[in-house]
Amino acid sequence: MRIRVGFDIQFDLPAPAPMILTLNLHPSRSPTVIQPESLTVEPFAPISFYYDVFGNCCGRVTAPGGRVRFTNDAIVSDTGELDAYQPTAIQHRLEDLPSDAMQFLLASRYCEVDLLKDEAWRLFSQTPMGWGRVQAVCDFVHNHLRFDYKTARVTRTALEAYRERQGVCRDFTHLAITFCRSLNIPARYATGYLGDIGIPADPSPMDFSAWFEVYLDGRWWTFDARHNKRRIGRVLMARGRDAVDVPLTTTFGASTLQKFHIWCDELR
Repeated sequence: MRIRVGFDIQFDLPAPAPMILTLNLHPSRSPTVIQPESLTVEPFAPISFYYDVFGNCCGRVTAPGGRVRFTNDAIVSDTGELDAYQPTAIQHRLEDLPSDAMQFLLASRYCEVDLLKDEAWRLFSQTPMGWGRVQAVCDFVHNHLRFDYKTARVTRTALEAYRERQGVCRDFTHLAITFCRSLNIPARYATGYLGDIGIPADPSPMDFSAWFEVYLDGRWWTFDARHNKRRIGRVLMARGRDAVDVPLTTTFGASTLQKFHIWCDELR
């Protein structure tokens, strides 16, 4: 399967401003790239790239003032298979976890493990450890929150989502991550493209998507509390502790979003 991914994002800036961009595909996707990415800035400004502490490809640019346009387009190959499924995957004892997974047990900006730990154990202590417990978390979060773009806000935390019972994909993901960490299951945030491949087309405008990964049985597995079903054709862009580690753009100055067009389509 071939998937075309890309975007056309535009801002108005009252003055030139430094920016950090997390707009490229994740390096793990490199072997699958058929048509290379073509990240551009209009008016032209040079981008310097680096890898952050989570292995994400990031860019630095000083964007000129006025209307600034970021575009990208690429084609990747994909297996066309659903997210991996292993219901017998076991949960590790804390002392057996690899050291690089330990940070994904801790509280972070949007994931208040300390505030939701008691509630997590109240809700899920009787569920089977391992895969079954993570799936129970996904089932709960999927049913507990109401998806609503109109109520989105960038400051909403997992605890606030739990109390307000609404949010967008990042809120579903933050709450599920927080519950998993509270239950001693390493969980990390993931973001990227997720088109309507293998499912009925959604008439809503395309957006980037958020899901999460948990460490079970010696590897990381993909889960999605927002959709709560296995999907085809996820194209990873970045991973981190939560959304604060993987913002699409960070502007060190004022900016106003003017256009946000995303595509992720299977090529026939």
